[in-house]
Amino acid sequence: MSDDIRLHAHLVGRQGSRADLNTPVLILDVEALDRNIAALAALTASHGVGLRPHAKTHKSVDIAKRQLDAGALGVCCAKIGEAEVLAEGGIAGILITSPVAAPRAIERLAALAARADGLMAVVDHPAVAERIDAMLGAERATLDVVIDIDPGIARTGVASADAAVDLARAIAALPRLRYRGVQYYCGSQQHIEDHAERRAAIVERTDYLNSVIAALADAGFAPDIVTGSGTGTHRIDLALGVFTELQAGSYVFMDKQYLDCDLTGDGDAPFETALGVDARVVSANHSGLVTIDAGFKALSTDGGVALVRRGAPESAFFAFMGDEHSALIAPDIGRTLAPGDPVTLTVPHCDPTVNLYDHYHVVSGDTLVAIWPVSARGRAR
Repeated sequence: MSDDIRLHAHLVGRQGSRADLNTPVLILDVEALDRNIAALAALTASHGVGLRPHAKTHKSVDIAKRQLDAGALGVCCAKIGEAEVLAEGGIAGILITSPVAAPRAIERLAALAARADGLMAVVDHPAVAERIDAMLGAERATLDVVIDIDPGIARTGVASADAAVDLARAIAALPRLRYRGVQYYCGSQQHIEDHAERRAAIVERTDYLNSVIAALADAGFAPDIVTGSGTGTHRIDLALGVFTELQAGSYVFMDKQYLDCDLTGDGDAPFETALGVDARVVSANHSGLVTIDAGFKALSTDGGVALVRRGAPESAFFAFMGDEHSALIAPDIGRTLAPGDPVTLTVPHCDPTVNLYDHYHVVSGDTLVAIWPVSARGRAR
């Protein structure tokens, strides 16, 4: 039995039980979550565009099911390990968005293709496509694939329109692979804070995507699926009208990185902050500083620092103080807060923060209503 269940299962359904949670603890506001899921589902549907949200954000069978119930085509997974867990949990329509290239991983991909409904994967190299096809033969399975296109960051994806056409031809010659389209994820543009600057960057990158699509169409490989986009650019991409489906992921939670961005161009916040970390003051011996029980082990560090959401002045400055602790710094905060007082934090970057926890503590108001596993936590292989 995990610590989360041992310590907190008896609190589920008890009015006000959030106050009795042992901290630090990952908190999920279920009403805000469902409103976020419904909002993007409605927006994409109104544009006639599909939604295949990225599950690398939440790594949760429970949340994926809510997204499918709201109309999602399926979900995206970053790694084969995530896809295995979600498929075992009954999730269909999974797209693996990172190339699967290692021999053992290709074996697992082929085995998953034989049992997972609607599985797709990206490819970006003819030799890897050939290896996947060969292993699919051993499983007597087939697999739909999309060509990953490098948006300019040289991480993954074919590097030119000619390379995309060559790969499409290679896929077409393989008996167990079916070419479905292309993937194009402009990751480095997602967090450009200014909307006009972000839009200009995406328009330029979309021009390049259109040139690749045109080359594929001229060669007889017009894509049925054009998948990509993210929380930061979903409005811009919908307006440009090239994608057939969006892969946004962080919209379900919202973190500091995306809260710092003007997502709509008018300053409105289209999604609510549903995810947080509850912590407690453990020391208050200085007038301008208190120490809380959430440090590097409780919050990701790649997205800057956390924000105070409740329990302390929102203007309080957050500073990491080590593995177990952080400081909240504000005038007289040590006189207004005492050891044991609760504080809720907005996380800097949701994806890696979630990966630090075994479970979501799902709340409605101040009541713990469920404990959901972070199903694919640590499944990075």
